[in-house]
Amino acid sequence: MTDTDALYAVSPLDGRYGSRTAPLSPYASEAALMRARVRVEVEYLIALADLDVTPLELDIDDREHLRGLYRHFAEEDAQLIKKLETEGHAGFEATNHDVKAVEYFVRHRLPEDSDASSWIHFGLTSEDVNNLAHRLLVRDAVDEVLLPELYTVQDALAEMARDYRDLPMLARTHGQPATPTTFGKEMAVYAARLGRATGRIREATDALAGKLGGASGTYAAHVAAYPDVDWQAVAEEFVTGLGLEFEPLTTQVNPCDDLAALFDAFRGANDVLLDLDLDMWLYVSDRYLGQEAVAGETGSSTMPHKVNPIDFENSEGNLSKANSDLGFLADYVTTSRLQRDLSDSTVKRNIGAAFAHCLIGYGKTAAGLSKVVPNEQVMREALESTPEIIGEAVQTILRREGQEDAYERVKAVTRGKDVTIEDFRELFDDLDVDEDIREELHALTPAGYTGVASDLVDDVER
Repeated sequence: MTDTDALYAVSPLDGRYGSRTAPLSPYASEAALMRARVRVEVEYLIALADLDVTPLELDIDDREHLRGLYRHFAEEDAQLIKKLETEGHAGFEATNHDVKAVEYFVRHRLPEDSDASSWIHFGLTSEDVNNLAHRLLVRDAVDEVLLPELYTVQDALAEMARDYRDLPMLARTHGQPATPTTFGKEMAVYAARLGRATGRIREATDALAGKLGGASGTYAAHVAAYPDVDWQAVAEEFVTGLGLEFEPLTTQVNPCDDLAALFDAFRGANDVLLDLDLDMWLYVSDRYLGQEAVAGETGSSTMPHKVNPIDFENSEGNLSKANSDLGFLADYVTTSRLQRDLSDSTVKRNIGAAFAHCLIGYGKTAAGLSKVVPNEQVMREALESTPEIIGEAVQTILRREGQEDAYERVKAVTRGKDVTIEDFRELFDDLDVDEDIREELHALTPAGYTGVASDLVDDVER
C-alpha cells in the first residue's frame, strides 16, 4: 500500500498504523488465507496418493511442483484465484465461491500430463479446508509475530526489575500512601504476570485442533467411495501432520472452542498490560518516572514543555479495542446453526484485525517502557514527606512486645494528621519498652521499610 493509499484506507490498521501491522500480513490477509487453503488442498492431494486404495500416483517431481504452489505463492497467484472466483478463467466459469476458486487454481496449475484433477478436494467440504487454513495462519501469527512482541515487553520489565530492585518507592493502596515497595519489585510483578499470561497463550496455541470429517462430520463421502479405509485414522494423521491437534467429533463445523480459548488467553495478557499502562501513566503523572523527549516530537499543540505518556495511552486504547474484538470472536465462533451457516466466515476474517490491535498495543507498551527513567529524587522525597507509613511497622513491633493497644496508639498519632518523623520519635521515647526495642523503633525509616522487595525480583522467570 502506497502512502497515498494509506491516507484513504477505511481502517487505521491499514492506514495510519499500516507499517506497524505489516508483520501480520503474511498471516492475516486475504492472500495469506488463499495460500493456506492451497497448502491444505495440495497436502491432502498428496495424502490421497499415499493411500494404497487410490489409483492416484504422484512422483517426486509432481510433489515438488505441487508444494511449490504454496511455498512460492505470489501476488499473481492470489490475483488468479480472485479472478477464478469473480470472473472465471481458462475455461473455468466464475465460482462465486472462494474455496472452489482455490480448487480450480490447483487444477489449473497441474502439469499438463497429470491425471490428478479429479482427486483435488476429494470427499471434502469447504469447512475441512477453511478450519485447517485458519488455524495454520493463527498458529503462525502467534508464534512468529505476537508472542515475540510479548516476550520483548516481558524482557524489558524483567530488566527494569533487576536494574531498580533496590530503589525504594512509596506504594499506594486506594490511592493513599501505603507501605513502601521498590520500583524494581513492582516491575517484577508485571513481568511475572505477563510470563504466566504468555504461558497460557502458548498452551492454547499448541492445543489448536483441526477436523477433516466432511459435510456433517461423518466421513460419509469418503466411506461411500472407499468403505474399507479407516478414514478417521487418515484424517488424524493428516491433521497432526500439519502440526495441529486432531478434533474427531464435529458437525460440518469445527466447534472452535480451541480458538475461543486462545482469544481468551490473549485477553488475559492484554489485561495485564492494560493494568501496567495505567500504573505507568500514574507514575509519570506523579513524576516518579521521567520520560525521554524525542527530538522533533510535539507533546502538546499548545504547551511546548509537555512530554506526554502517549505510548502508554495509545497502548491502552488499542488493547481495549483488541479485547472487545477478542471477546466478540470468542463468543461468536463457538456457535453455529445446526451443521453450518456462513455468518462465522465473515467474522473469522476479522481475527487479523483483533491481532493487529494487540500488536500495536504491545509495540506501544514496549516503546513507552524504553523511554521512562525512574526519578530517584522524587521517589525519595515522597517517602520522606510521608513518615506515617512506618506506622504499620511500629504497631507490629509493639504487638510483638505484647502491647495490646499498639494499633490504637499509632492511630492516634497518625490518622488524619500531618505527621513528622519527630512525632514518632516522641512516641518512641514515651513508650514503656526496653531500650533495645526503642533503638529498633528509632531505626525505622520510610526508605528502609521495604521488606524483602529486592529479593522478590529473583522470582521473575519466563
